[in-house]
Amino acid sequence: MENPALDDKALDEAYAYCAAQVQAQDRDRFLAALFAPQDKRRHLLALYAYNLDVARVREVVREALPGEVRLAWWREVIEGEGRGDVSGHPVAAALLDTVARFRLPRASLIAMADARVFDLYDDPMPTVGDLEGYAGETASALLQLSALILLPDVGRSGDLAGHGGVAIAMTGLMRAFPIHAARGQCYIPVDVLARHGVGREEAVSGTVTPGLLAALAELRETAARHLWEAREAAGQTYAATSVAAPFLPLALVSGDLKALARVSDPFRQPAGLSPFRRQFALWWAAQQAVRGRIWF
Repeated sequence: MENPALDDKALDEAYAYCAAQVQAQDRDRFLAALFAPQDKRRHLLALYAYNLDVARVREVVREALPGEVRLAWWREVIEGEGRGDVSGHPVAAALLDTVARFRLPRASLIAMADARVFDLYDDPMPTVGDLEGYAGETASALLQLSALILLPDVGRSGDLAGHGGVAIAMTGLMRAFPIHAARGQCYIPVDVLARHGVGREEAVSGTVTPGLLAALAELRETAARHLWEAREAAGQTYAATSVAAPFLPLALVSGDLKALARVSDPFRQPAGLSPFRRQFALWWAAQQAVRGRIWF
């Protein structure tokens, strides 16, 4: 079913709920969204709240099957076949309103949910290409959809969103390595591990080995290469915060990668820029963007 008509007050409350969720759980994107035009900001936050909901499914369910049901519900909602009145779900209500207003491609939103089925299990990530594909359907798609909200004919955003999303996703997964390893989950591709003589089970064992550190170093190099490709793809189209806002978190990737390189025990040492430095980096990036300069 399509999104039922909501009065202005109910819709405002749905958007406010999305903003609160993103502010509490995805502060980087929340702060970046503040640099978007005010009339587009709440639509970005609705999109980010949806991303949060599907990205956190493993954290809110105890078994894979309920997680698959939740993701299937989102698929039905986006396709317009959701069961029941989705006005009772503020993220769904705000998302569907945003989709309708900006004619966002529903297939991309559905693919974002489908990709998260992988998160529900402890299956190995086979290759770097598979990891890049996973990142493309999640973080890259999120950047591209955000760009469509701000500027429907944004032009070259495809390469920037593609490489930028992979850089952001890979860096984020390495920052979350202690959490994933503790529950037996590993996003380091098997082919990368094999090149350094590490098995899948060893990679989540809690024991640091030279091979594991080398595999993580290779993954950092891959993330850095995608960041470089994103920089090459960025141009004057993005030389304004009104368009650049969704891409501002790219300014955090280099600092996070440097922090990760200093980690000696990836099982027990979370790494990344401090909250203050993250906030400053986003502000600085916005100032560079408005001056027509590349900010990452």
